[in-house]
Amino acid sequence: MVVLAAVVAVAVMSLRAGGADAPAAKDKIAQGARVIDVRTVAEYASGSYKGATNIPLAELSARLPELGNKQKPLVVYCASGMRSAKAVKILAAAGFLDVTDAGGLRNLRQ
Repeated sequence: MVVLAAVVAVAVMSLRAGGADAPAAKDKIAQGARVIDVRTVAEYASGSYKGATNIPLAELSARLPELGNKQKPLVVYCASGMRSAKAVKILAAAGFLDVTDAGGLRNLRQ
């Protein structure tokens, strides 16, 4: 029942602003959320959000154990918001309870 509620909560969060909610993401980061960059390694190397961990979307499912506690807040971003929206769905399905889609890197930097 708790997992279902979490999936619904994450789904509702991802519906806002076309999936992205940069203001909420910034608040979560200020409160200590872990930031995950789901872009490719090359994109990450060209510049990233300070303190972000790079886990490319293609590797996310296999690397879920690296994220640790499923109750710890996560903020995900990519280049445009498409991959971060997919990442939110993967994380919710895996039982992560507090995931915020920041959309594209530009959204976080504004």
